[in-house]
Amino acid sequence: MAIESRRQVRRTVPGMVDVYDTIREESLGHLGNVSVGGMLLIARHRLPDDALFQLRFQLPDGLPGAPPLEVGAHVLWQDRAGAPGQFCVGMRFLGLAPEAVQRLRLWTEQPDH
Repeated sequence: MAIESRRQVRRTVPGMVDVYDTIREESLGHLGNVSVGGMLLIARHRLPDDALFQLRFQLPDGLPGAPPLEVGAHVLWQDRAGAPGQFCVGMRFLGLAPEAVQRLRLWTEQPDH
């Protein structure tokens, strides 16, 4: 049996939440799961190893009028996904604003429905 060694609670993201590269203003893929420390991106193509990105996505927390989260992210690892042409990409968040940390913490600690 595997032992979970992550420090933060992860939550699977329901549906298809697009993740945008704010520099290129293009969608890189969609969220797989999210924690306060990072995320699993289901990418449309392979990303450069060890790359840094500025990303934007709407956290599905149901807060009326809540702006999308903007985060710095570092590519830690990636592997082919089950679907052809897709990649699972593990990313670590960098320099999150306190408001972003609070929103992520509140959302990830809610039980899945």
